[in-house]
Amino acid sequence: MAGRNLLVLFGSQTGTAQDTAERIGREAKRRHFQCRVEALDSYDVANLINELLVVFVCATTGQGDPPDNMKTFWRFLFRKNLPPGSLCQLDYAVLGLGDSSYPKPDAVVDPWLLTLWDKILALYPLPPSLEVISPDTRLPPKYTLHYITEDSPHPDVSLLQPAAPRAAPSELHPFSARMVSNQRVTAESHFQDVRLIEFDVTGSGMTFSAGDVVMIQPQNCPEDVQQFCQLLRLDPDRRFVLKPTEPGTSLPALLPQPCTIRHLVTHYLDISCVPRRSFFELLSYFSTNELEREKLQEFSSAQGQEELYSYCNRPRRTTLEALWDFPHTTCAIPPEYLLELIPRIRARAFSIASSMLAHPHRIQILMAVVRYRTRLSKPRRGLCSTWLASLNPEQGDVRVPLWVKKGGMKFPAAPDTPVIMIGPGTGVAPFRAAIQERVAQGRGGNHLFFGCRQKSKDFYCQAEWEELVTKGFLTLFTAFSRDQEDKVYVQHRIRENQRLVWELLSSRNAHIYLAGNAKQMPAAVTEALRSVLQLEGGLSPSEAEEHLTALEQSQRFQSETWS
Repeated sequence: MAGRNLLVLFGSQTGTAQDTAERIGREAKRRHFQCRVEALDSYDVANLINELLVVFVCATTGQGDPPDNMKTFWRFLFRKNLPPGSLCQLDYAVLGLGDSSYPKPDAVVDPWLLTLWDKILALYPLPPSLEVISPDTRLPPKYTLHYITEDSPHPDVSLLQPAAPRAAPSELHPFSARMVSNQRVTAESHFQDVRLIEFDVTGSGMTFSAGDVVMIQPQNCPEDVQQFCQLLRLDPDRRFVLKPTEPGTSLPALLPQPCTIRHLVTHYLDISCVPRRSFFELLSYFSTNELEREKLQEFSSAQGQEELYSYCNRPRRTTLEALWDFPHTTCAIPPEYLLELIPRIRARAFSIASSMLAHPHRIQILMAVVRYRTRLSKPRRGLCSTWLASLNPEQGDVRVPLWVKKGGMKFPAAPDTPVIMIGPGTGVAPFRAAIQERVAQGRGGNHLFFGCRQKSKDFYCQAEWEELVTKGFLTLFTAFSRDQEDKVYVQHRIRENQRLVWELLSSRNAHIYLAGNAKQMPAAVTEALRSVLQLEGGLSPSEAEEHLTALEQSQRFQSETWS
C-alpha cells in the first residue's frame, strides 16, 4: 500500500467546501488511500514539495475573495521567489465552489468526482487483491469514544474553560471576555430587536482599529441540548475520552479531554445548523427502520437533491428538527459518529462598532437579533444573536469567548483625507468605530449617510451623531424610509447631495466606504454613485463604470456587505 497517499486541502468560509473535502476523504478511504483532509492555512505549506497527489477544494466569499482559512496559503503561492519547478512532481486537481448563496453545487460536484476517481485510479491502480469498498458498507468512525467510570479522577475544571491565552487570542485560544452591557437600541414597538453590546477585554492583549472584526464563539441553548440528549438517549453528565481510529489523526481542537456529553453538545456540535447531504448519507447507515432508511438514502442520492433542498434549505430546517423526523434512526446513532455527523459550531463575525481610542479595553458590537419565519411553524432564530441577546450582565458574571481579526476595510492614514461612509442599518457599525477613531485623532472630513425605517424607532446612536454634528466633527445625511409616503433610502440622499459627493471625490481625494445588507442596497448605492459621476463629473456611462472600478482597485472605494 506504499505510495497510496492523498492530501485534500480546503478553503472554506461557511463549511460547503469543507463538507465536500471530507466527502472526497471518505471516497478515498473506500479506494484504499491513506487520506488527510486539512484547511489550507493549517497545512504546513513547506511540505507541499514532498506531496505527490493533492486535491484542492476552494470556495469564494464576499466579492470573489479567498476564504479566511486559505488567505495565508494564497499569498504564499504568489511569492515571486518560489523556484519555478518546485512542484513539478505534484499531481493535483482543483474544485472551485461558489459561496453558500449558490444553492446546489452538487450538480457540478457529483460528475466531477466520478471523473476525478477515474483519473486517480489510472495513476494509482488498486492492487489485484483489493476492491473498492462498497457504498453499502459503513466506514469506521474517525474516533472511538470511551466512557469513563464515575470513580475515575475528575478532570481539572479549568480544562473545560479555554486556558488564559499566552499569545494573542485566536480561534484555538479565545479570550473569555466579560459582557459589560447589553442594551436594546430599537424602540420596544419596533419589529426588530437590535443590541449595542459591550465587552471588557482588559488583559487580553488584543489591539484593533476601525474596520476590524470580532469573532464570537456561540453555544447552543440548554433546552436544545436537553432535547438532543433525550432524542439520542444520552446522559449529559457522562464523561468520555476520544481516541483516533487511525494513527496520525489529530483530536478535535477545542474539545477538552476528558469531556462531558453536555459540554460536547453545548459548545461543539452545531445542532441548529441546516444539515447537508453528507448528514443524511451517514445517518442512513444507522437506520434500522426501512421507511426512514429509504428516505435518508433518497436525500443522499444525486437524484434526491431537489427534494432535500425543499426539505432542508428552503425552510431552514435545523439538524435537531431533522433528527426529530427520523426517531428510529436517531436513537440508534452510535455516539462516536457524532463528530462526523454534525459539524462544529462556527464562530460568528461582527464589525467592531467602537474605537480603542474612545473606549480603551472595550469592544462594542451592534447586533440585530436574527429571527424570521419560513413555512415551518417555529420561527427561525440565529444561533449567536439569540444566545447573546439572552445574556444579562446585570445578573452576574457573563463571559463570552472571542478574538479579533483584521477586517476588509482600511481607513486612510493621511490626516486630511475626507471619508464618505454609507451605512444603513447595522451597516453603520464599522463607521461608528472609524468616526470615534478619527474624532479622537482630531480629524474632520467625516461624512455619514445613514438609513433606517423610522427616526423614532431604529435611529441607532442618534444622540452620539447629533453631538458630533454640533461639534463640527460630522456631516450627517439620514434617510428614514417609512417616515413619509414615498420610501427614501441612502441612495436617494447620495443623489440629492451629488455636488458635494463629486467635489469630495474629485478635488479632495475622498475615500468611499459602504457596509450593510447585501440584498439590493449595494447595487442601488453603486448606481447612485455612477449617476453622480455622470451628472456632476460629465462622464459617459462607460467612463463612470471605469472610474468606479479604478476607485475600487486603488482602495478608494471599499465595501463590506453580508447576506
